[in-house]
Amino acid sequence: MLKEVLGTVLSPEETSQVYSAFDQIGSIVIIKIPDALLSKKLVIAQAILDNIKTARSVFAQVSAVQGDFRVRDLEFLAGQNTTMTEYKEHGCRFKVDVAKAYFSPRLSTERQRIADMVQDDEVIVNMFAGVGTYSIVIAKANKTCRVYSIDSNIAAAELCTINAKLNKVQDRVESISGDAAKVIKDRLAGSADRVLMPLPERAKDFVNEAVLALRPSGGIVHYFAHVRADNKKASQEAGLADASEAFSKYDHTAKGIRIVREVGPRFYQVVADVYVSR
Repeated sequence: MLKEVLGTVLSPEETSQVYSAFDQIGSIVIIKIPDALLSKKLVIAQAILDNIKTARSVFAQVSAVQGDFRVRDLEFLAGQNTTMTEYKEHGCRFKVDVAKAYFSPRLSTERQRIADMVQDDEVIVNMFAGVGTYSIVIAKANKTCRVYSIDSNIAAAELCTINAKLNKVQDRVESISGDAAKVIKDRLAGSADRVLMPLPERAKDFVNEAVLALRPSGGIVHYFAHVRADNKKASQEAGLADASEAFSKYDHTAKGIRIVREVGPRFYQVVADVYVSR
C-alpha cells in the first residue's frame, strides 16, 4: 500500500527502494527511509498524510529498537509533532507514547489468542508488560482474572495504569513498575496460573523467575523467542528446541509453538506455550 501511495511522488526506481512495511499506531505513522531516499523524506511523509486519512503525524525510525526499555529513536517529519496517540484493538483503547515505551501493533492476533486461553479466576503475571496491551486485552475478555502487569520502564508502567482505568479494568489489572525478577521474588512467587514473557530478546534470562511465579501445582508460561531458520517449518522446530533448552531443568511440556511474525530475513519471532509442573 505504501508503494502505491508513493508512486505519485517518486519515480519508479525510487518507489522500488521504499520499504513496504510501516507501523501505524493510532494517528502516528512510523516509517523507515532508505539512505538513498533521505532527500525525499519530507515529500514521502506529506504523501502519507495526504493519502492515509487516519494519519496525523509521520515519524522516521532512525534506530533499531534498543536498550532495556526497547524504544527506538524517531525523527519528526510531518503533521502534528506529538509522540502520544490512542490506539484501539479488540474493543480496548490504549494511550501510547511511541518515543517512551515499546509498542507493536503487529502482535494483535497473539494478544487475543492468549486472552482466549485464560480460564475463570486465573492469576496472570505479565513480566514485560509495556503499556499493558496483553494485560488489558486479557482482563477485558476475562472478568474474573487478576493480572499483575510488570515493566521496568516507569513511563510504560504509568501508561498501563492510565490504560487500565481507560478500559475499566483497574480492579483486576495492577501495574507494577520494577524489575520483573525482583518483583516476583519479593511478592508474586507461587501465585500465578499463567506467566507471559513477551520479551523475545531476553526471555531466556528470566525463565527461573517465570517458573518461580507459578503456583506449586504448576502452570503455563508463554515463552517468546527469536530464532533463525530457513523457513517457517524450520523456525517452529528451532523454537521448540530453544524452549526445550530454556526449561531443561524443569519438568515441562511444550503444548504448542506458534510463529508470531517474521522480523527479518530468515529471522522469526515465535512463542511456545510451555506447561511446567512444579
